[in-house]
Amino acid sequence: MFRIVRRKEMAGGKIILNEIKAPIIAQKAEAGQFVILKANDTGERIPLTMADFDANRGTITVIYSVAGRSTLLFGQLQVGDSFQNITGPLGRPTQLNKVSTAICVGGGTGVAVLYPIVKRLKQMGSRVICILGARSKELLIMEEEMNAVSDELLICTDDGSRGRSALVTELLEEVLRRERPGIAVAIGPVPMMKRVSDITRPLEIKTLVSLNPIMIDGTGMCGSCRVEVDGKVKFACVDGPEFDGHKVDFDQLIQRLQAYSEEESQSLHAHWGAEIHRCNMDEIKVADLAAMQVEEIKAE
Repeated sequence: MFRIVRRKEMAGGKIILNEIKAPIIAQKAEAGQFVILKANDTGERIPLTMADFDANRGTITVIYSVAGRSTLLFGQLQVGDSFQNITGPLGRPTQLNKVSTAICVGGGTGVAVLYPIVKRLKQMGSRVICILGARSKELLIMEEEMNAVSDELLICTDDGSRGRSALVTELLEEVLRRERPGIAVAIGPVPMMKRVSDITRPLEIKTLVSLNPIMIDGTGMCGSCRVEVDGKVKFACVDGPEFDGHKVDFDQLIQRLQAYSEEESQSLHAHWGAEIHRCNMDEIKVADLAAMQVEEIKAE
């Protein structure tokens, strides 16, 4: 069992941080790698890239958005509770070299995945410019932590409630008018990573993106996490999760990510239906909450 030693709610409980006791994984973990977690006997196995790890404390940290039935189960676990299973570290570590300047772009919960990469670049002596974005101030995460490892931190939100009222790609274009980085790293919603790659391609700036396709076993056996990179089929679990953004077929990835959206919605409604029966809660109130969660799934 893998015990939760620290828990933090962000974005009004829509985003959860769990620091988990996993000493063997923490000793071997590197930036860019992920783990697969399972809450209980009936829960799904969910892949999450580690936001941090501490070999001395023997802990790993994951940050996730509560959007579906399984992440809802994760979010109900409190300090002292345990995940039934965690497998990892999985995937290839981020391949980094010291560069004069690196530009790192993070959106939504992708900021959590970006953090250990930024920290590693800074440790290597690179100058790091970070651009973080979210739909609103409430949904912006890890600003303080990212500021501590960045030479320059730019913030934007869709509604202007924090930083600039702009998209991260708009800020990226502005920065690229004055900088020529040795590498760009983009992690977040797929359309954002696609747009970043489109911007950096004509400038011939090496661009890394972290992909999170549908995944089951995490060891390359099932093939469900396949993505097309440079015209070839790759498995995100063993060949990634990071790839050259200029070579990824993002349109195919978007289609595959939407493959089970209807089933996810049905599962979430079924979960809340069980909650109504067990807790004798007000049906309209719970149905409204289920509908909100379904909209979160569609938004992703």
